[in-house]
Amino acid sequence: MRTPLFSMLLGLGLLTACSAEPAAPVPAATLADSQDTVVTIGDVTARATVMPTTMLGSLVAEKYGIRRADDQVMLLVGLRRGEASAEISVPARIVATASDLRGGRRPIELRELSSGELMDYVGTVQVSLPDTLKFEIEITLEDGARKTMQFTRDFQPQ
Repeated sequence: MRTPLFSMLLGLGLLTACSAEPAAPVPAATLADSQDTVVTIGDVTARATVMPTTMLGSLVAEKYGIRRADDQVMLLVGLRRGEASAEISVPARIVATASDLRGGRRPIELRELSSGELMDYVGTVQVSLPDTLKFEIEITLEDGARKTMQFTRDFQPQ
């Protein structure tokens, strides 16, 4: 099942060949190597996706202020409430960090990214390829409910 966050991410990645800047990300077909991590906090679904910034089209990267580079990955976090066809964004306080296998821990500064009526949080982190990063995302909803997401991703030179 595709989600708006997943579709937005795919649209960002597949806009590489576009010659004009789009008004908003365009939904696209499933990207085989995309890996989402999902947790629920009550009736809210939190989804985190990490991808190399080189997968972004240059116009999209420029529009959202993201540097495309082999040594940089993007973290995208979205929080939604409701059915897939009628989801709404849920605001939250999010603190994200990435740790490498040598124990180096780096904070990931997240900022809001709007696409139509939906809002997500996006940030980037530098990697030294090949690398394995453990991501930890602490989510606090406005009502005080909390959850921590943890997952690991491997990054290889392309």
